[in-house]
Order: sequence, then structure tokens, then C-alpha cells
Amino acid sequence: MATERDERFGAFGMRVDDKVMIRMPDGVELACRIYRPDADGDFPALLAASPYQFETDDLPHSPLFLWREVGPVEWYVSHGYAYVHLDVRGSGNSGGSYGFFDTREQQDLYEVIEWIAAQDWCTGNVGGLGQSYYAWSQWFMGIVNPPSLKCIAPYDGAIDIYRGAAYHGGIYCDFMTWWFNLVRGNNLHRAANAPTGKRFDRDIAGEFISRPTYDDWWKERSAWERIKEIKVPVLSIGHQGKMALHERGNILAYEHLDAPAKLVLTGAKDVFEAHDLFDRIDYHAENLLPFYDQFLKGEDNGFWDETPNVQIFIRGREEWRSEAEWPLPRADYKAWHLTEGTSGSVRSLNDGRLSPETPATDVTTSYSYPNPGWVLGNVGFGPQGPDPVARVVTFTSDALEEDLEVVGPIVLELHVASTAPDTDFFIKLSDQMPQPDEERASGRQPGSVYVSRGWLRASHREKDEAASTPHRPFYTHANPQPIEPGKVYAYEIELWPVGYCFKAGHRIRLEISNADSPLTDGLFVHQYMWYKVGTDTVHHGPAHPSRLLLPVVPPGT
Repeated sequence: MATERDERFGAFGMRVDDKVMIRMPDGVELACRIYRPDADGDFPALLAASPYQFETDDLPHSPLFLWREVGPVEWYVSHGYAYVHLDVRGSGNSGGSYGFFDTREQQDLYEVIEWIAAQDWCTGNVGGLGQSYYAWSQWFMGIVNPPSLKCIAPYDGAIDIYRGAAYHGGIYCDFMTWWFNLVRGNNLHRAANAPTGKRFDRDIAGEFISRPTYDDWWKERSAWERIKEIKVPVLSIGHQGKMALHERGNILAYEHLDAPAKLVLTGAKDVFEAHDLFDRIDYHAENLLPFYDQFLKGEDNGFWDETPNVQIFIRGREEWRSEAEWPLPRADYKAWHLTEGTSGSVRSLNDGRLSPETPATDVTTSYSYPNPGWVLGNVGFGPQGPDPVARVVTFTSDALEEDLEVVGPIVLELHVASTAPDTDFFIKLSDQMPQPDEERASGRQPGSVYVSRGWLRASHREKDEAASTPHRPFYTHANPQPIEPGKVYAYEIELWPVGYCFKAGHRIRLEISNADSPLTDGLFVHQYMWYKVGTDTVHHGPAHPSRLLLPVVPPGT
């Protein structure tokens, strides 16, 4: 009787060449582990590069090991690929000093790819593979453009680490500092019977914290700055549940690449679901192996020609949509205005209304911070436990009469005055579920799902006009300027792109705060700084048209 492995794995067994050293032009030796078919002949190769140590490849698939992002290695080998897992310079078993995507690490990728291509077990064709850091590495593989690189498939990969992860809207995020200390600890610490591992000699976390503006250090490490230098075919795969880290990068890269490219935007709801998907053999078999077979083996399988340019999972509908372009040309931007009155549907600081109708009256909504009811970040606690909405400002629509499908980038235009010389905006767009009257009368909050998020620090409002589009403001983050207390400023706040359907009977809810919480933002929470004390006043009405611009796709298209 055939086993599951017999059915899913290919014809080749696997041999492992452990701790193979590759000498760089400057004399530093980089370590890799090579998995390849246990057979005569030569094979195309896949390169995965990170500081996560190939020694951890044998760990079980688990959310505890989120850095184990190499995919099903043995399965690829069984289908006739060599798989090279590289410890980047200064990490794992590699020599040198770890520089977090500095120019030296980027050039190492060129040298390693050409070394792989020259081995007698390789056909000379190399592709990039992997998630997150491995995807970051792939962007730079394409940028340095070694002759033997034939394709890359960045799965879950930011291209602008400053804007995408470290400083959302110019606001310092804890994640990158936490991430580096995790990697530094994993490289150094070992079990009691093992010698001490690699000690990082640079304080990269200190660099993250001490560089709050987009300076030359960040530019050196930003694939965004050189994205048009990529020449090989790119399969860019992002996830709507990875807002605050990778999703924007996969989309922004697709929009600006001059190389042949496809975009996939999945409905993975969070870090863990995106991570789990990359470990599934069936996912690789359907979505990645045919890509590599075509560009690394030269198979005439029709994958590239038959695959839509853009594939988007529409959350809410729970279905895939194929498109020829991104953003969608038929998406019609509709304004939803912050207006007077209350929605009567949720308990928040103000329970404001969101309406497609242009308001007739100028009104204001003020909130002071830190709020005395905040307990963990901006989340308070009520009779039923944590309540993420009660202590923030909300503007909520009436119940929708018909489905509303939103696909593309989103912008919030907000008119605000502050008592402070600077302020932060944390914006969330939510789908608020219908709630029975008796449940509402009992004091329970309605159920909701986060759809999109956005951030902006007021002092970082200087636009990069060349990079901005009508529906994606792009900020320089290079020239912070204080605001004048009491003066009303108009801000354009980017909310990250989505494919989402608000169902009939549901409500669109906009949430505004100057903080967030680990309860709602998980790994991507932002430290509440000691100087954030003041009152902000949102102005909305004919004189100050604060409004949410949603890319609405007509029904039936």
C-alpha cells in the first residue's frame, strides 16, 4: 500500500553536505548546508539565506519557531532540486560580522549564487526561495543580479524595512528590536552540553532605535531604493494578515518592478497562518514548484502564461479573484465622511457616525491621552474582560443595505488640531458584525474583524511627491517638523491595501487613537512614549472634510 510520502514526494532520495564553507573575495568564509538528490547528474538549485542557522532545519513545524521559514526542503530535493541553506555573514557557522543587509551581505549573495552555479552537481540555474528574511534576501539577490540567478519568489517580504516594520508612519515599533534580540539569543545560546554559539559584535537593535528618520543607513538596506534593478521573473506573494510587516512590500514591489512579475495576495489572517501555509507541501506543489520548474528546469508547463497577473483573496466572501492589473482600474473611490451624530451601535469614547453623505455641519471630536481607562496599551477592561474599542474614538456607518467590496489601497483624510507639538495617529478599519438588540442591551460590544491599519506621526508629514499616488501618500520620514499647537492640519494617512467584502447588514467602523496594544497588535505593538500627553481634536464637516476613501469594486465585476 502506498504511503503518504510515496504519493507526495518525487523520485529522488536526499543526501546532505553539512557545513560546507564558501570563501568570499575578502577572505571571510560563509557556511551553508546543501541538500541535494542522492543521484548522479546535475540539478538546478534553490538558495535560502538568513541568520537563522541551518542547524535549526530539523526543528518540528511549530508557531514557537517562526523563523523556521525554509519550506519543505526534502520534498523539493525529491523533485530534483538542490537546496542550499546559507548562514549569512556573521551568523550561525559563518565568519565575519553580521550587518543586517548591508552592502557586504548583499554582495555575498552574488558570490554564493555564482559559487553554487559552478558546482558539478548544479545545472548552473539558481532560484531564490523562502519566507520573511529569506524573502528580503531574495529581493537583494535580484538587485545584485548574478548571471546564474533565473527567478525569485519572495513569500512574505517587505522591501522597505523602515516604513514597513521599524517605523510605521514614522512611529517607532518594538518589533524589529525584539526580532534582533531573538536572533542574537538564538545564535548565541545552546543546550547545556553544547558549546556557546555565535556572538554578534554589532548592536543592530541599537541602530534601529537610534535612527528614527529614514537616513542613509536605512537606504542602504532598503530594496525599495533599487527595486527596478531586478531583471529576473518575480512571483511576489503577500498576505493580508501580515500588515505591519510584509504585505505592503509585496504589493509595492509588484507595482514598481520592471521585471516580469506576478502578485498573489492571500487571505492568511495573521503571522501564524501565513507561516503555516509555507510549510504545506500542497501549497508549494500548486503555487511554487511549477514556477521553479519553468524558470530553472526549462519545462514548458505554461505556468507563467496561464497564471493571472494578480490573484487576490477576497476576505468576507472567502473566495479568490483573478485580475489583470493592480490597483484595479475599475475600483471607484467612494468617500465615507466623519459626520455628526452617533451610530448607537458601539460603546466608545464618542460613538461617532460614518456616512456616504457629505455632512452639512462642522463639528469636532476631541480625545485626551493617555486615557485614564487604558490598562494594556490603549485597551481598557470591562465586565466581559479586555475591551479594545471602549477607550478609542470610533466613527461607524449604518448597517449596509448591500455588500460592499473594497479592493486596493485606502486613504484617510483627517483634519486635526493638537495641544502638543507632535502627535501620533493609529488608525484601524474594522468590519462590525450585526448584533442582536438583547445582546447590545446587556452591554456587550458587537463582534468585529480588523480589515486594515495605518499610522502617521504628525511631524513626519513631509510628502515624497514623486513616490506618492492619489491613493497612497508616501512620506520622506527624513525631515520631521513640529506642529503648531492649536492649528488644524490636514493629514493623509495610508491604510494598507486589502481585498475585503463588507456584507449586507454589517457596518464599516473607523477607529482612531494615538496608541495601540499587544492585545490587538501582537508582535507589532508600538511603545507608548513618555512625552505623549495632550488632547487632539478632529474637525469634520464642510470646512474640514475628514473622510475615508475606499476603493469600491462594482458588484458583479
